[in-house]
Amino acid sequence: MTLHIEYEAEGKPELNYEELLNKVTNACLDYENCPYEVDISILLTSDEEIQEINKEFRNIDSPTDVLSFPTINYESPGNFTGFEENNADCFHPETGELLLGDIVISVDRALNQSKEYGHTMLREIAFLTAHSMLHLMGYDHMTEKERIQMEAKQEDILQRLQILR
Repeated sequence: MTLHIEYEAEGKPELNYEELLNKVTNACLDYENCPYEVDISILLTSDEEIQEINKEFRNIDSPTDVLSFPTINYESPGNFTGFEENNADCFHPETGELLLGDIVISVDRALNQSKEYGHTMLREIAFLTAHSMLHLMGYDHMTEKERIQMEAKQEDILQRLQILR
């Protein structure tokens, strides 16, 4: 796996965010039985920057905690069956890795939410990463059924990693 991590927020959190992001992204890929090596980009940024990105790509002029930009349209969430034959353009031409997509996390929002929900910054960054990884693998929460399924998967992944509230 190639994980491109950029940290553009002010002040570094008191946690090894690179190790955490690597651990959570790998756990999500394993959980969904992704058969490919993947390439993912993660940007840790400020509320101001994520607001600009949110405005540009979603026409929503407000900050958010996490944004996901999947490069793949799945027939059904998490289904990689026959993927290589039908989606050759989704693989890096030099490394052969599946270009899964991009994740943007607001460090400001993660810090505020960790305090609001009474858990650690580590737990909040892990939660946002798992949430976004599921989006990159085709899951969404537009309906109640989808929301319940996605929340159960997020919680199961974090439980398996022993990243608890």
